[in-house]
Amino acid sequence: MLASLPRRGVSLAAAHRLAAVTVLGFASGLPLALTGQAMQAWLTLEGLDLAAIGFLSLVGLPYTFKFLWAPLMDRFECVAALGRRRGWLVLTQFVLAALLLWLAATSPRDSLRVFALVALAVAFASASQDVVVDAYRTDLLGPAERGLGASLGVMGYRLAMVLSGGVALIWTDAQQGGGWSWPEVYRFMAGVMAAAAVLSLLLPRLPRLPPSPAAAPWLGDAPASPASPASPAGASRDLLGFAAVLLAVAVGVVLSERFAPAIVRALVGGWLAGSALPAALQQRWIDLGALLLGIAFTLPLAAWAARRARFQTLLAGLSSYFAMPGAVAFLFFIVLYKLGDAFAGSLLTPFLLKSMAYGSAEVGVVNKVIGLWLTIAGALAGGALMLRLGLWRALFAFGVLQLVSNLGFWWLAAGGKGSLGAALLPAFDWGFVKLAAPTPVDGALLVVVAFENISGGMGTAAFVAFLMSLCNQRFTATQFALLSAFASVGRVWVGPLAGVLAESIGWPDFFVLSTLLALPALVLLWRQRRAMQALDEVPAAG
Repeated sequence: MLASLPRRGVSLAAAHRLAAVTVLGFASGLPLALTGQAMQAWLTLEGLDLAAIGFLSLVGLPYTFKFLWAPLMDRFECVAALGRRRGWLVLTQFVLAALLLWLAATSPRDSLRVFALVALAVAFASASQDVVVDAYRTDLLGPAERGLGASLGVMGYRLAMVLSGGVALIWTDAQQGGGWSWPEVYRFMAGVMAAAAVLSLLLPRLPRLPPSPAAAPWLGDAPASPASPASPAGASRDLLGFAAVLLAVAVGVVLSERFAPAIVRALVGGWLAGSALPAALQQRWIDLGALLLGIAFTLPLAAWAARRARFQTLLAGLSSYFAMPGAVAFLFFIVLYKLGDAFAGSLLTPFLLKSMAYGSAEVGVVNKVIGLWLTIAGALAGGALMLRLGLWRALFAFGVLQLVSNLGFWWLAAGGKGSLGAALLPAFDWGFVKLAAPTPVDGALLVVVAFENISGGMGTAAFVAFLMSLCNQRFTATQFALLSAFASVGRVWVGPLAGVLAESIGWPDFFVLSTLLALPALVLLWRQRRAMQALDEVPAAG
């Protein structure tokens, strides 16, 4: 693959950069399942109901708000000897290791609130690590390496998810696997994160960039001659700006919790009371409406606080991005492109374990191990195809495949289980994972998961390359955090809605809806094709 890079004389240096990107992809992917699908499996086995599990997906909220503290990671070096990016990497990875140990010591059944708060802290540290990983990768790779670099980053990311989301399920299967408890799994993952922190010390150091320009006045009433962001005054202003944003978010949360449920109940309570929905499910709809109302109030309040406090690095990074032609349309596309996938996959583990009654080892092997290996294959194939297709055509073709793949789960939910027979997976013992006895694997599940993961891997590779192409190197952490936060909107925010909808309309209709949600992104992509094609020709600013 490296031969496809334009200058063969630098292939050794390119190999070094791409290897670093792969390792960082692994470190980035490991915690995600531990607050996502692996945690859902743990909670399912603990007996929590589907709607409650859906609402607990909100522990992933930091992934959608990480652009608020990303400017501080653009600004400051936490360990000067390691450099701006590596210092933050090592710190966040050691913090993740400590938090995973804490989570392992907390029972979700006996201390659900504490468990949720610790999981939220894990997601915060993981989102912070992602900020630095994304910025480091974008700063490290040249335009010609972004497609392949994105593929290798996805490969490392998915390999980590094979471990934390797939092998872990086999470990916890008492009959077929190792019979591990979930706390034992989380303690092991804490050790892996600590090892990743040690490896981060060996990454190549990036060159220093000149100071970033001051914030542009379009985002607020910026002073005529603001302090330089590199100066102590500029640094103090950023810290004050971040504090102001946090305070605004806290005020928004408190007011939303106090008033939003009553407002929503007054608006739709009568209609819900006259419906055939059970009382518990009616309350879930009210909770969901209160959540959305709270977000609609809190986000504008935080934006106002950032402007008033002159949070310079945040404002300048956003100004630089929005100065680009098509910036707003790109944000809508970023939210929509993976929305159908996110909706279909938001509660996939409870769907397979509880509703379809597949065994834990079977789900672990097919959906988490075989499926994620196929995602890696799809990502690598996507990176290779991008060299021929270009960015826009790759995004469109892979987006169509993602849409079609959601129909596979509709077919499975509508009666596809067992229709293609079964294959017998032989027993094995590889030391770190084993199957105690031959395990039947449903052929329909295997086909659906294979197609979904290959298409999803291809789409993810093209999508990450697209995000990198939008970033200005002076504000990489801020801008990539903003873009990836918008990209994670679907994965995080659809969880509560998905849980309520799945119980209200049933799984077959749920997956039809997820397919329809993939259509708007393709329409917008077609309308923005010229702007997308221009990204192949112009490297990111900086």
